Amino acid sequence: MASDLSNIFKDELSNTLEQLLSKSSSVETVNELNIDNFESSQLIEGIVKFDFKDISSTWSFFIPTISATKFEYLMLGGMGDLKEHIDDEITDAVNEIISNICGSFATSVNAQGFPDIESIKSEVVSSSIVTDDVLNSKNNMYEFIVSLDDEKLPVIASFDEIILPFFSSITGAKSDDAPVAQSAPEVAAPVSAPLSSTNINTPKNLDLLYNIKLKLSVRLGRKVVLLKDILRWDVGEIIELEQMVNEPLEILVNGIKIGEGEAVIVEGKFGLKIKKIGNEDLKLSQIGL
Repeated sequence: MASDLSNIFKDELSNTLEQLLSKSSSVETVNELNIDNFESSQLIEGIVKFDFKDISSTWSFFIPTISATKFEYLMLGGMGDLKEHIDDEITDAVNEIISNICGSFATSVNAQGFPDIESIKSEVVSSSIVTDDVLNSKNNMYEFIVSLDDEKLPVIASFDEIILPFFSSITGAKSDDAPVAQSAPEVAAPVSAPLSSTNINTPKNLDLLYNIKLKLSVRLGRKVVLLKDILRWDVGEIIELEQMVNEPLEILVNGIKIGEGEAVIVEGKFGLKIKKIGNEDLKLSQIGL
């Protein structure tokens, strides 16, 4: 019988929106989408891939104009005018929201220790502006009505067949129909020969180093500036960095870049989702070991 993830997803959807938008949030209702009653000429489609055990599932999120414009407006602190149409800035903001919702969902599921779901991971594959015609080609679409203070905003999710049993409270699918991950047959590991002393890339007694504390930092961006410009800086000055908003952040250990990631919010705190880690040329000596 598959674990039901319905309530976890609804909780993380509302909690993430509340944290990012600074508005009281809750999921009021969830219903199968009736396309005939749906009104929105533009939507943002975010495609997300989930992996757990030997199962891979792809979901599509559709954020209508009324929700997308409101989300970006609130993420900017409610400053300026509320936009009437979706643009690239709104798409970037919604992409960040979807990434955070899915990341928080994966973290919460992993914390539960379900026997049939291990180490679930999420990755936003793409996000783009689409028209409502695309909904005609989608199946298993469910409309989540989210309450932000007194305003009701729709968020649509389209699940593939493989994940439906894990959302039985929402989809009505039988949890017994969940796919069973097949474990690979156990194979006796071959006995390895002792490491040669000529293998200079393998440090000896590495376990002695495991408790050494290293300084981890994340580089938001960089910029070369003149001293005269620094001397003119004052409170309220805005410094434009060379880093684009959609570029990955650099992960540094003792000042050495070891990977890249993207910023996320976890339980009200900033976090970092690793997108790339390590390389063949990285040696312990480079980070001070």
